[in-house]
Amino acid sequence: MLTPALVLLCICSIYPFLWMFRYINYDYNGFTATYTGSRNFVRMLHDTTFWQSVGHTFEYAFYKIIFIIPLSLIVAVVLNSRLKGRNILRSIYFMPTIISTAISGMIFAFIFATQNGILNEVLKSMHLIKQPIQWISSQDHVMAAITIMALWGGFGNYMLYFTTGMSGISEDVYESVKIDGANGIQTFFHITLPMLSPVLKIILMLAITSAFKDYEAIMVLSQGGPGNRSMVMFLYIYNLIFGGQGTSSQPQIGYGALLSLVAAVIVGAVTIVYLRISRKLDDVM
Repeated sequence: MLTPALVLLCICSIYPFLWMFRYINYDYNGFTATYTGSRNFVRMLHDTTFWQSVGHTFEYAFYKIIFIIPLSLIVAVVLNSRLKGRNILRSIYFMPTIISTAISGMIFAFIFATQNGILNEVLKSMHLIKQPIQWISSQDHVMAAITIMALWGGFGNYMLYFTTGMSGISEDVYESVKIDGANGIQTFFHITLPMLSPVLKIILMLAITSAFKDYEAIMVLSQGGPGNRSMVMFLYIYNLIFGGQGTSSQPQIGYGALLSLVAAVIVGAVTIVYLRISRKLDDVM
């Protein structure tokens, strides 16, 4: 019964991973492969655009995580109460997660448009701004734009995780703290949050890894610009392999394969650091 899953794992994951090792020392454009020795490694060390994209990835992941986790937790707590129409609200909040990332990028391209953009028109009607903000074409605002798009597209998924975790907390516990006179805030910090800690660790790990791998919606919304300000590392690798903004039109599959392995090591290292920190926190508690 495991054979179909194992076959797909080998074809779709293990074989491509081993295939990348084959070309990291080659200049490969999809048709011809020329052995270059350590040239790709030397190029990687001096590739300022790549290392800038790594920094942008960490910045984007930081902004996304510090906003999306508290937001999804608060919404989950509110919808876990006896709120009228909570099932409908859950469906509405979860709906963005099932929309294609390419479609999400197109939607927010209309929202963040400088002229006649929905967000600028709303802000102007509320007299919060006098001149339209260049959300996508300004290096000062593009990171905020892609972060807002990421929050809209992802918080419903984590909200569902938190809701599932809270459904495992017995109602008798809440009844006991009510009898003891605890208010809502005390119940949240002393009952809900500690009992959600196992689920919270998993959600944080998923949020970290997914934030580091995001690039599709960013590619549609800003294409990594302006001036590579929103260029994250997987978008840069995609452009290298398939040809795109900031790279030559000629596919650079060999160099892209090397950067893919480096990016995988970075994501793995961040995950390991997080797991070790969470384990030490568990030992302290």
